[in-house]
Parts: sequence; C-alpha cells; structure tokens
Amino acid sequence: MGVIEVKYFNSFVLRKVLETDNANAAPGWGGSRGDNTYPQIVSAPNVPLVDVRNWSIEEARIRGEFNGVNIEYGVKAYLVEDNPNGSIRGNSMIYSGIFNSRTGINDLNVFSVGEDITKSVSPANGSIQRLYAEDSNLIIFQEAKVSRALIDKDAIYSAEGGGTVTSSNLVIGDVRAFQGNFGISKNPESFAAYGYQKYFTDKDRGVVLRLSSDGLTEISKYGMYDFFRDRLSTLNETPSTPGKAIGAWDTHNKQYVLSLQPKEASFSTVSYDDDVKGFPSLFSYKPDQGVSIKNNYYTMKDGVLYIHYANTAKRGNFYGTPYKSSVTFLFNPKVSMSKVFKTVNYEGSNGWQIDSFVSDVTGLASVGTPEEAQNDPFAFGTTDSVGSVDANGNRLPIKVYSFNQGSYDNLGNQYPAQMTPPINHAGFNRKENKYMANLVNNSYANAGEVIWGAAITGIKGYFATVTISTDSVTDWQGPKELFAVSSDYVESSY
Repeated sequence: MGVIEVKYFNSFVLRKVLETDNANAAPGWGGSRGDNTYPQIVSAPNVPLVDVRNWSIEEARIRGEFNGVNIEYGVKAYLVEDNPNGSIRGNSMIYSGIFNSRTGINDLNVFSVGEDITKSVSPANGSIQRLYAEDSNLIIFQEAKVSRALIDKDAIYSAEGGGTVTSSNLVIGDVRAFQGNFGISKNPESFAAYGYQKYFTDKDRGVVLRLSSDGLTEISKYGMYDFFRDRLSTLNETPSTPGKAIGAWDTHNKQYVLSLQPKEASFSTVSYDDDVKGFPSLFSYKPDQGVSIKNNYYTMKDGVLYIHYANTAKRGNFYGTPYKSSVTFLFNPKVSMSKVFKTVNYEGSNGWQIDSFVSDVTGLASVGTPEEAQNDPFAFGTTDSVGSVDANGNRLPIKVYSFNQGSYDNLGNQYPAQMTPPINHAGFNRKENKYMANLVNNSYANAGEVIWGAAITGIKGYFATVTISTDSVTDWQGPKELFAVSSDYVESSY
C-alpha cells in the first residue's frame, strides 16, 4: 500500500490505471466490473502479484493558492490516450503559433492539431534535409529535389497565367520545384550561402551545385567532374563509417570551400571561385566546421576556433602544422607530335623546386617478357627526372632543386646554409631573373633508341605531368609567387 502526499486539503486526486506491467503479467480484475474494487493486475503462475496504478494530482484551486478561486466540480472533458504512437514524416513541415514581442504574444510552443499547420512535399524525392529562408521564400532541400515555397503570402494565377499576390493567413504557400533532378542527398552540412548564391553537394548524383537566381547549376562540371564523382562516392552513409561533406563560405577570398571527409579514405578540401568558374585551390587542412563573420573566415578543429589569413608571416600553416605549397600541371604542346622535353623554366619567386616531371606511357621496354614488363613500373617508358635508388634498388624521382637548395661549392660541399655568392647550382640557375634547369632522364630506353654516354638528356613523350612546389630552405613559410612555367623541347621519333 502506498501513500501520496497532497499539499492542500482542497486538492483532489484523479486515477488512471495501466492494464499491464510486464510481459509475464496477465491482465484481470479483482472483482466484477460493477463493484467498487480497484483494477488490479493478476500475476501469472509463479509471478508475484503486481498492483499497478498511475496516479496524477490536479489542484482544485487555481495555481494551487490557499483559499484561491475554486475550480468547479462539474464534468471536465479531456482525452487520455493509453497508447500514444508517434509518427515520423520526413517530407513534411509543421509550424507553431506566432511570436510578437510588441504585443506580448508568444505562441511558439503552441501546435494546435485543430488547425492546418503542416505542409508536405513529394515523398518520392526523399526526406527534407535542410530549410533556408530567403526574403519571402522558403527553400526546401530534399534528398533528390530542391523546391521553394512562399512564406506569409499566397499566390493565385489569372486565366492568362500571370501571378498575383494576395494577403492571406497562409504561412507556407505553394511549393514549386527548381528545374533539375538534383537534391542535397543526406549531406546538409555541405550547404553554404553568400548573397543569393547557395552551394551544396549531391552525393547520390556525384555533383556539386550552385543555386542562384538563374536556378541550379552543376559547377562540378567545370573541369572537376571526375574528381567529385570519385570523391563523393567514398562518403559512406552507414552508421559505422559515416562520411561528411563540410561546406563553408570564405568571405576573405569570396570562395566556396568544400571539405570531403570520408572515414575510410583521405580527405580533400577544395575551393570554388565564381569569377573563374573553377576550383583554383586544393588545401591541406581538414576542418570540422567553417564560418565567415565580419569579413573574417574561421574554421573549427577539435573544439578550437582558428582564424585564417591573419598570420601573414607563416603561409601554409594550418592548425599549427606547416605545409608546402605545390602546383601540378601538364606540358602538352603540339599534341600529336612526339617530343623530348629538354629543360624546365619558371618565372616567379626564388624557392621553387620540381618534385616530378613524368611523361606519358610510350610502350613496353626491350627487356624481359611482356608479363615481366607489366610488373615493372618503369618498363612502360614512364620517365621521371634525375633519380636515385632506394633500399630495394628501385629508382626514385628526386627534385630539380631550387636555386638556394641546389647551390654547392667547388669542393663538393652541397646545399650550404650560407654561401656568398653561390658558386654552382644543381637544379635551377638564375639568368635575367628567370629560373632555368636541364632535365636528365633516368628511365629505361625503348627498343631501337641510341644512348649517348652514361646519361640521357631530356624526357620523351607526347605530354608531361609536372609538379612544382616550394622548398624547405628559402624563406620557409614566406610568400612565394609563380607566374609562368615553360619547357624547351624538340621533335622526336620512336
């Protein structure tokens, strides 16, 4: 037997009895339904008797005040739902009452089921992932569709098809979809907005999108379609390995920054610039979130807020870790002509080096069987710059050293920290403020080629892929400029 304490003598008690307590109990009554016995739970065999009563107390006086206004003891209409069942409607929106600070009305917690306060979109396009209010429009991002709806007004159309706007109590009006079968998939974190430009990803369709006054535009097709198709496919939605696509607007550079972060692969952080209609930069940092506030761009990492572009003395320093800057590009003049690239030259600041200079595949080598040649990464005539040998005897491409890093004296002392003036250079040399270097090929020769001496000058191929980066010697983490890169070449034949 239990006791329930009541604060005031003028309070009364309402009882509500549950019919079951656990899976082992059998429902029943202690007496006939016509008598005054309390409902009980009759236990199953070998299970103790369980008497379950759920008590609630209601005050008879308003606000429970002593000798306050008394509530009438007449009939009170209310509903008790014994088995309330919630429903999840992923394609629907619900809105509350209004809030007006001037008149003191606050109905934000009022959701009256007696009013039409829901608005649904097509369930065929998946669940609603994000809502974005813009002026008098509400933009609705579903998994496979982007739509807009009027807010606080209703649109009616004349017989000629023209639209007119009338005053109405309708909160969310007509929903109209943007052209294009694109959505935001399940990556609402990829959304970023600046002015009337909205940027986001659609993982399911492998694209990056921009929503503006001209509708949806697939910006990933600007030279990066293959990149995003492959990277977005690695974002796994399973609970054990969820991937993220973090989007942010960089107000300092006026660029959309997107960081693709799968759990099972390396991350990729890129930026999109509307002025060039392309993705000019690939970054080395992996943010948790990003935001722009008052002309400053911030990112969060491991609970710490970082401001970007503030420390001009240390370039390429993210979250306390310094990184080198690099540019990868193609040499492809006269695309149908076989060439020998003899030199590499650049215009810009001191401190750039060539990490790799690799030509296209030119065919099988003359040594070994075709099966053995396929297992040899150098047997296809894939050439690299001057190479060294690792512990396994494999040749490794090394750098065409920068002007300072490749300096040495006549005694063979290489890469001195201080040399006034530098005597010789292994790599780039400077002539008329332009940096130039010869290319020495270290790859296997093809059948029928003539090798002159112990070294082969030049790298043969129809085109070459080149990576140039900053060194770790010349003004480390200081500003570096690169205006143009070129190569001298001659026509060749196989």
